[in-house]
Amino acid sequence: MPIQPVDVAYTAVATAENGRDGRVASDDGNLDVVVNPPKELGGSGAGTNPEQLFAAGYSACFQGALGVVARQAKADISGSTVTAEVGIGKTPDGGFGIKVALTTRIPNVDEATARALVEKAHQVCPYSNATRGNIEVTLTVG
Repeated sequence: MPIQPVDVAYTAVATAENGRDGRVASDDGNLDVVVNPPKELGGSGAGTNPEQLFAAGYSACFQGALGVVARQAKADISGSTVTAEVGIGKTPDGGFGIKVALTTRIPNVDEATARALVEKAHQVCPYSNATRGNIEVTLTVG
């Protein structure tokens, strides 16, 4: 699929120092965190890591997309949550890759409606659009 042009409304800026074993900060000062590889990847696990940051961003973005499609459908998603699990590991070619599992809970709608909303949100969410065709993303309605 060709890259679609984007009329940029906002740009986030963050700078990393020392890669996976250092610090990441946003230019506006709202984010300033120590990053460290998890113990499973040989680090101390003392700070956050890029996978946690990606999971936080994806879950928040997907929740926002869910809100957009729910308003269009006039569906009540109050009390809903989106949990993103981001896994990292080796790829068959010797590199590294990630995969994502999104679990969405929507207590105030039936399962069929919840599934339809999640599928539509997956088409709207900028993170879903950025990763589509690049990484495995599974959707679960819980």
